[in-house]
Parts: sequence; C-alpha cells; structure tokens
Amino acid sequence: MGDRTNTHPGAAGRAVSADQPSSLRNVVLVGHSGSGKTTLVEALALAAGAVNRAGRVEDGSSLSDYDDIEHRQQRSVQLTLVPVEWGGIKINILDTPGYADFVGELRAGLRAADAALFVVSAADGVDGSTRMVWEECAAVGMPRAIVVTHLESARADFEEMTAVCQRVFGGDDPDAVLPLYLPLHGEEGADGHAPVAGLIGLLSQRILDYSSGERVDRAPDDEHLPLIEDARNRLIEGIIAESEDETLMDRYLGGEEVDVKTLIEDLERAVARGTFHPVLAAAPASEGSKQGIGTVELLELITGGFPTPLEREAPAVTTPEGAPRPALACDPEGPLAAEVVKTASDPYVGRISLVRIFSGTLRPDETVHVSGHGLEDRGHEDHDVDEKIGALSAPFGKQQRVMSQAIAGDLACVAKLSRAETGDTLSAKNDPLLMEPWVMPDPLLPVAIEAHSKADEDKLSVGLSRLVAEDPTMRLEQNPDTHQVVLWCLGEAHMDVVLERLRSRYGVQVDAVPHKVSLRETFGEKAGARGRHVKQSGGHGQFAICEIEVEPLPEGSGIEFVDKVVGGAVPRQFIPSVEKGVRAQAQRGVAAGYQLVDVRVTLLDGKAHSVDSSDAAFQTAGALALREAAAQCKIHLLEPYSEVQVLVSDEYVGSVMSDLSGRRGRVVGTEQTPGGRTLVRAEVPEIEIGRYAVDLRSLSHGTGRFSRSYSRHEPMPPQLATKIREEEGSGA
Repeated sequence: MGDRTNTHPGAAGRAVSADQPSSLRNVVLVGHSGSGKTTLVEALALAAGAVNRAGRVEDGSSLSDYDDIEHRQQRSVQLTLVPVEWGGIKINILDTPGYADFVGELRAGLRAADAALFVVSAADGVDGSTRMVWEECAAVGMPRAIVVTHLESARADFEEMTAVCQRVFGGDDPDAVLPLYLPLHGEEGADGHAPVAGLIGLLSQRILDYSSGERVDRAPDDEHLPLIEDARNRLIEGIIAESEDETLMDRYLGGEEVDVKTLIEDLERAVARGTFHPVLAAAPASEGSKQGIGTVELLELITGGFPTPLEREAPAVTTPEGAPRPALACDPEGPLAAEVVKTASDPYVGRISLVRIFSGTLRPDETVHVSGHGLEDRGHEDHDVDEKIGALSAPFGKQQRVMSQAIAGDLACVAKLSRAETGDTLSAKNDPLLMEPWVMPDPLLPVAIEAHSKADEDKLSVGLSRLVAEDPTMRLEQNPDTHQVVLWCLGEAHMDVVLERLRSRYGVQVDAVPHKVSLRETFGEKAGARGRHVKQSGGHGQFAICEIEVEPLPEGSGIEFVDKVVGGAVPRQFIPSVEKGVRAQAQRGVAAGYQLVDVRVTLLDGKAHSVDSSDAAFQTAGALALREAAAQCKIHLLEPYSEVQVLVSDEYVGSVMSDLSGRRGRVVGTEQTPGGRTLVRAEVPEIEIGRYAVDLRSLSHGTGRFSRSYSRHEPMPPQLATKIREEEGSGA
C-alpha cells in the first residue's frame, strides 16, 4: 500500500486461480448510478494486465456492461464478477448496479464479498442510498474504503469531497476517514481547469507522476512538502490512534519519528478490522497510458489492506430441517458449504450459477446437495435435491474461463445446476447444509401482465418460473380474487428489465394491464328477497323457491348461513343446496363482481315440487334470492387497507406525511430512529399506494424506504365506489 509498484501483473487469456484462501481478496464496488464503478473496474483490469488499452478482452468483447439490456438502458443492471491478479493475489472484483431498483444485485455482491470499496463522484457527491449502504456495512463490521472519481470534472474538488466523506461516513470519528494520497494537478488548460497528473503519497512523501503515460515514482518538488504537512500529520495520528501498540501515540507526540513501514502495517490492520477507512483518488488514464491514475494504489490497498476470506465469519448453517450445525471455517479441506449468489441464463450453456464457496472445495462433475428454503412467499418452492454440477469457470466479459476447482473463499460459475436458485446452499450430498439467508428487499411495485397471444400464454409459466429462480427480489403472485398474474418489482427500471428478459431470453411477449386490488362487497342494511326458479318446458322441469333475509355482520365474520325453515317448506335434503347456491353467488359478488363478505343469510321459507325440484334448482334459487336482496338495498364496496411504515430522513417527514394524507391515509404515529431518520406509521388504502415505491423515491430523493402489510377492509367512499361500479359494470 505504501506506494509500491506492481511486480506480478495478471496475464490475459487464462483463468486467475488461487491455491489457498490467504491468496484471495473479494471486494464489492458500491456507489450511486453514474459514480464511475464500471469505468473503475475496467481501469483496475487494465492496470492488472487483464485487458488491453481499449478495455477489451482478447476476443474484442467489453469486460463489463456487455449485456444487451445494459447497452439499451445505458447503466448496469446486474452483478458482474471480474477476477484479476495482482502481486500473486487473486482479486474477485464485484461490480454492482448503482440504481436503487437493482439493490438486490448489490446485496448479493455484499454477501459474496469480504470488503467494500465505496465509489463517490467528486462532481455529484454522496447520495442518501450510498449512505444507507455504508451504515448497513458498518452494522456488520465490513471493512470499507472510499475512492473519489470524476476528478477530471471542472467542478471537482478532492479536498471538499474528502470533507463530505468525513462528515457522512465518519460519524462520531471523522479521523477514521482520511486520504492516503492527494491529487497532483498539472498545468491549467485554456478553460482554467488543471487536470490531475498524478498523486502525492502522504506517508511516503513521494510523487507518483502519471503525466508521461507511465507511472513514475519520484521525489517531491520543494513546494509539495508544505502542502501535505497538515494532511500527513493528521493521517499519521489517525493511524496511530487505531494502532494495537498503545505506546506509539506517546512516542509520536514526544517527537519520535515513526517508521513508515510500521505506519503501513498498522494502517493495513486497521483497514482489515473495519475501523479505519482510507480515501483514495482515481482519474482516467492519459491517452496511450497503461494505467489510470490511482489504479495501482487501489490494487495495493486491496491486496495489502483488505481482509482475506480467512478473516470473515461465515454465515450460520443448519441442517435442511433446521437443526443447528457448528460454525463454518474457511478451510479448503472442510465440509463443502457454498451459496448461489446469482443465477443467470445463457442461450448456449443454459443456467449458470455464480457461487461463493465458504468452506470446502468445489470440483467439476461432483454431485452436490442443493437446498433452498424460506422464499415461498416469492414464488420459490422449498427443495432439497442432489445434482451433478457441470464445468467450473471464471467469467471474464462474455468468456467463461475454465477452472479446475474452487476453494474456500473463492467465487466460481457453475454450469447446468437445473434446480439451483439464487440464495440456495450447495453442500456435500452425504452432509447436507442450509445457510442462513441474507436480507433481501421487498418488491413493492405491482405489475399485472397478460400473455400477448395464445403462443405466449403457452410459454408464460415456464418463463416466469425461470425469472423467479434468477431474481429473488421479484415476487410472482397468482391473485385468486382478481385472477391476475402480478409481478412485484422494486421499481419501474426493474420492471422494464424483467419484462425485457421475459421477451428476449424466453421468447414470451406480455402486455402490462392495470393492476386491480382485491375489493369486497357487503350489505349496508338488512334486506329480504325471494328466489324463484321455475321452468316447465316439456319433459323434466325445474322448480325451486326460497325466501331469505340478509343482514350485515361485523368485519371478519365471513358468510353465515342460518336455516329457519319450519314445516318442511323446503325439504331437508335441499337446504344444503340453497346454502351452496348462496355461497357460490357470494363468491362471484352481487354488485360489481367482487366477493361478498360479512353477512348472515337466513333461509325463512320456500316451496318445492315432488318431481321437478332438484339440487341444481335450489342452488339456482339461492343464488337468485341473494341477487334480489342485493338489488333492494345499499351495497358497500370494501377496499383493503395496508399498514404502511415509512422510514425517511427527518427533512422529508413533513412531505411524506402530507403525501400520505393526500392518499386518504391516516397517520397513526411517528418514531425517531438513529441516523436522523423518522419512522412514520400510517393506514392507507391499497388502491392509493400501487406506485408508492416510485413516488416515495422521488419524494425523498432516494432516501426513503417503506414496508406494507394487509390490515383490513373498510367501506370505500361512495363517489369512488360509484366510479368503480361504472368501470366494472354490474358484475352480478
């Protein structure tokens, strides 16, 4: 990390391998959309010798963002693994999308990684979503570093951006967030902007000059040392404060010169522990340069300061039945325990599973146990099956480079696991295990779809099941009340990608249709009616007459049927027929086609015929009687209410509460939470929050989150109920 040069770059054209966990580093890149993560990944790969100067693999393909959907959307939409080698260390770089709709891919990257590199743009600053991810990483102690990009921007200011990072990420200890290097600016151009030409190492007090197209390590000019003195002293004090040597601070304050090597060792230990978060700078390479500015320094930080898989605590494991098992160790000789962090489909290879191995060694052509549990509410069925894995490979752009094995701590792609889904555990078939799942965001944007044609309808279920296997942040619902197929997504961009993948990968064209909520009907008052079903048209006729009384009941009562027939006016064998007809009609609805609930139906009287009465006739008479009763009184439409909890920054609380009131919501309470946020609890009609996932993001500038759960049904306002009836027709 101390301004060293690369002596062992990775070679293009072969799979980067590691023979022991200590030779592995797994790092995930985190940052808002447009912060420059993908560009940085390509720059790191170039510096490591993995791609050519045009950022291309030897077959000419792009290293990242090669997916057709990503080209069309002009942004990353999926987790991408790029393995490179530096100084004999294999680095698995996980590039994640920055857009909020693809936070599921980000969480998969966090699960697979052992450290996080937060990428912030000097031109745009730190957004609320990035801050929340930082806090999540802090809560679990994940080591983090920060790299400032877009320093070539005319309005970029590294010193100001560092101060922002200290304020946002440092919390109570801003000296835990300090730069290791300062940008070295070249001569001002005609626009008055001085481009970044290199870096000044604060610890080594050396200049890393990139202006010639090569990285040149040289002594500083006379004017440089005074410029870095304050920043250097603060960095040294910050490192010493994290040192395990408690005497070091006293010696330093007493005037003793601390050896740079000692400082670097203490710095690396503090970074690996997650107690110190260095800030680095990155800028594009000059034309013809082999390296982008700051890329070598980043690679040295990753290999020297980020933890090995040996230093990470593995997820808890149980048996598939839930019995606890001993904690896993990152040991290639230990029991096999791996997790599918991403599932994709290749038109030529089929299903490809990206797997993180936490224990043991994964080898091609062996049979493993695949266990998946806990996602039934999102369309995933529990499963425990044995499968023979195919080839192991490391992705590199569009290529899949063959791996002979994957040891504990490494990541690999596994081909042809037909049942494995994202989040599943792979283990030895004679010692099956199940890993504790990671937290996934709830999809809260409903999208109702219909097959575009009969041919699409035949393929729809297969396509949807494969999408669900790939993406656990999507939930598939077959709504029994509205009879709609509903995809629950994280946002509009997520919806667009899901529908595009359905079309392009699985050949299924669908149309989005208005999403319906599950309304109900109930009687507003007591009513009585006669159901008369009499037909005489030659041959065996139909005869059934029944008289009923209907009265409303409290919420949650359902349909109650009471028999008060006296004197055998309705033969005993036909009373169940009347009830069956009433309940069938209640299911179909009596006013707008929605299920009738919370009424008591009392059978009072009726008539039968010795020959023409039948079960079917009395079912029909019961249904007719219920419809007649409904026509004589006021029918209420009941709409579902959700209990909504919105977590939002304090500055947006007023806007959120006002917006909820405008949606006919009732705010029932607020609660202060750590980090300057407020939890707002409200009860809101579901019909008003269909697009709340999109609207809240806009309202809170991406910082708000919410959850929803069904509460109850309540009568809909008369004017809105009238509008619904007009749209639906009679429905009876």
